[in-house]
Amino acid sequence: MIKKIFLCLGIFLFLAACKNNGSRANSAEETSVIQKVNELYRLYGGSNDALYNKPFSDSLFSPELKRTLEEALNASKADIEKVKHSDHPDEKPLLFEGAVFSSLYEGYNSYKIKSVVINPSGTSADAAVTFEYMMSQPKVIWTDKVHLIKSGQEWKIDNISFDSIANSKDLKSSLKNFAQSVK
Repeated sequence: MIKKIFLCLGIFLFLAACKNNGSRANSAEETSVIQKVNELYRLYGGSNDALYNKPFSDSLFSPELKRTLEEALNASKADIEKVKHSDHPDEKPLLFEGAVFSSLYEGYNSYKIKSVVINPSGTSADAAVTFEYMMSQPKVIWTDKVHLIKSGQEWKIDNISFDSIANSKDLKSSLKNFAQSVK
């Protein structure tokens, strides 16, 4: 009887240990995703000057999103030069205006990563990010979803689905529309 109890206890502890190791691995992946999202908003959330003055990181953005960002930025820079050398150099060129990486044009005062969901294959993840803008009454609260893909051992931002308050459904569409409008 005691042998059966020890056997059952041993099996239970073994299974519990296996489950905990899986949770720790998943927790490490979630931590990596959270770090990437925080890096995005730390580097590019405060001002659009960063878009013009910092190269887009290979370690932060997926190749496709990086290419889309660069195309939009190059279109803006080309329009700046075109306006400079035109008959009306005092006209306003097409610039990145408003918060590029969030739904609300005015930007945000704070954000919080609400949840991280890693797909079962471990190749993509979604981070729900809740933002607050408190400079108007009532304050505005919304949630965007940051989509990441796993490239090698590293998570990379691949797109952002904007909340319904945005003028565009997602970041890639917004950037492509911007680049098209300059042409």
